[in-house]
Amino acid sequence: MLKYVGKRILYMIGVFFVVSIILFVLFNNVPGDRALNQVQNLRGKVSDETFQLRYQEAREKLGLDDPIPVRYVKWMGNLLKGDLGYSSFYKKDVKDCLSTPLLNTIQINIVSTILALAITIPLGIHCAVKKFSKFDNTVQVLTIVGYSMPQYIVALVFIFVFAVKLGWFPISGMNTPNFQGTGVAFVLDRLHYLALPVIVMTVAALGSMTRYVRAAMIDALRMDYIRTARAKGLKEKVVIYSHAWRNALLPVITLIISWFMSIFMGSIVIEQIFQLNGIGKMYYVGLMNQDYDMALAVNMLYCIITLLSNLITDLSYGLVDPRVRIDK
Repeated sequence: MLKYVGKRILYMIGVFFVVSIILFVLFNNVPGDRALNQVQNLRGKVSDETFQLRYQEAREKLGLDDPIPVRYVKWMGNLLKGDLGYSSFYKKDVKDCLSTPLLNTIQINIVSTILALAITIPLGIHCAVKKFSKFDNTVQVLTIVGYSMPQYIVALVFIFVFAVKLGWFPISGMNTPNFQGTGVAFVLDRLHYLALPVIVMTVAALGSMTRYVRAAMIDALRMDYIRTARAKGLKEKVVIYSHAWRNALLPVITLIISWFMSIFMGSIVIEQIFQLNGIGKMYYVGLMNQDYDMALAVNMLYCIITLLSNLITDLSYGLVDPRVRIDK
């Protein structure tokens, strides 16, 4: 297992560098002048000579006069040292800009993942056990509708119903403006603001995950060992949860981990709609304002998340099913 993990880590490092080269080349060939954007606010305020001098200083600082390979080596060297670059939009280091939004995104995604799994796993198992019943047919219709609706449509519908019509939740933001409370009051206010986006992310995931759990359980319940377990007189709960669910979990766990990692990318839409201070919003702001150091840093973070999710998925197989454990 350790040998396998070592090989996978080497593979991840190779993929990381290949992706970094592709992204760096793409971002450095996007039309626009990053140096000019940084000094544009000085135009008309200083003389033409001073403006041109500041412009050249900005180009030298950004290394825009160097060939792309040289610029990539410098950028990667700084990246490996923990220097993510300088945000031209926020006027400070990228790592200082990303710390709080990254924490916010992780918190939102973890809560929505826990809620989605707490609903979809029991629901999918029950639908599989009671397949083709009225309850199962109703759930299948609802999951198809939910699966077919884009996440932003779900968000707009929930905003209209629960924020505009009922007034239960605020439309955007993460806290009440100029909120003065501390401790429990601050946490409750934050939960009030985050409730609607978390509900939207949870509901948007119910359709696909419920159907996937149901399909995996139906396949497991058809196996011969299930009939054998029932013939031995085992209780139905033992047959379902100790035998069938354990084997159905193998394909489901792939969906769970990949879905959890993918919502980091999907949260771009939710964070933009609800104006949340998350990593997705930072990525959007970076792209819209040609803040390429910010956009590159977030892209590389997404790359690391994806590579780690693939490794965790493979290793989790051995925990769920000993038959797939790697011992050679």
